[in-house]
Amino acid sequence: MIDPIHQFQINKIIDLGPFSLTNSGLWAIIAVVCITLLFLLAPKNLIPTRLQSVAESIYEFIHNMTEEVLHENARTYFPFVLTLFTFILFCNVLGLIPYSFTVTSHIIVTLALALVVFIGATIIGFMRNGFGYLKLFVPSGVPAVLLPLVVVIEIVSYFIRPMSLSIRLFANMMAGHMMLKVMAGFVVMLGITAGWLPLIAMVGLYGLELLVAALQAYVFALLTCMYLSDAMHVDH
Repeated sequence: MIDPIHQFQINKIIDLGPFSLTNSGLWAIIAVVCITLLFLLAPKNLIPTRLQSVAESIYEFIHNMTEEVLHENARTYFPFVLTLFTFILFCNVLGLIPYSFTVTSHIIVTLALALVVFIGATIIGFMRNGFGYLKLFVPSGVPAVLLPLVVVIEIVSYFIRPMSLSIRLFANMMAGHMMLKVMAGFVVMLGITAGWLPLIAMVGLYGLELLVAALQAYVFALLTCMYLSDAMHVDH
């Protein structure tokens, strides 16, 4: 029997005590190397090559998104959002390679990324607005009788942001890979006679997972932009 959970097990590749290299760390490094090579090796031709088109498409996509959400602050935070998007995207996509490891399938990784966004946005909010940043929890136009309840709801929703960011990404990656593993198990168990049925379903599911991998990176980056926008435009 194929264990769909076994693929998420973290194993040490190089044991150096607290500085050990695990399969999760290795594939995170591979993702960073692939991103670096993509942007460094992509030629700068007038007529773009395929590699250049991929690099320029990612760059332009994130640039347009930051311009639409962050407006005059887009240039300041564009490098951070681009780095975050490409890292999550490459970790998601590389995890679909057979015998690889999906870094974003562990909540400790996605929570760390979400906390960087949450804490960073909070610090920026207080740096730009002082204690006026607390107006974020007091929406304008709310009747006085409902204000205490609304403030509590706003505070809870604010502090739940890192959990919603991390769980959304982690759960989608884990669930999708478990489904692929289960379908692969059906292909092996049913053999040549009927194994082609789950194989067809697996091919379709694989395509869906590619879409989800890109979509989850986009959602994470978009929500990051929105949280940064809230930090800089409390009155809006």
